[in-house]
Amino acid sequence: MANKVAQYWGTGRRKTAVARVRLVPGTGAVTINERTLTDYVGGREPLMARELNLPFVATSNLGAYDIHANVFGGGVVSQVGAIRLGVARALLRLDPEFRTLLRGEGLLTRDPRAKERKKYGRKRARKRFQFSKR
Repeated sequence: MANKVAQYWGTGRRKTAVARVRLVPGTGAVTINERTLTDYVGGREPLMARELNLPFVATSNLGAYDIHANVFGGGVVSQVGAIRLGVARALLRLDPEFRTLLRGEGLLTRDPRAKERKKYGRKRARKRFQFSKR
């Protein structure tokens, strides 16, 4: 039987994006939907890499684990936010002692903000149609 490598799972959500994240001991490589981080986010990789590494920096595990994420829904920024929450939750499975560190940085809190639904009689959620007095 082959050696089993420790894997830690976490699920993250942000707006309409949902990410399933798997942490595997490694060198810190990031794979999103079978693509590299640079390939996936285009020209914003420094910003996104910093965002994804926040849970690792908070727990002093930078470069210790590879991130494998499957993510769908939303835009690229909200997808990275969902992956960040998934990474934080996976690190919590790795060591429950990380809870105070991650909670202190606000990395375990799901961002509840989402797009407000459109209302009838309005152009969008709150914008009104143009008023004409005459």
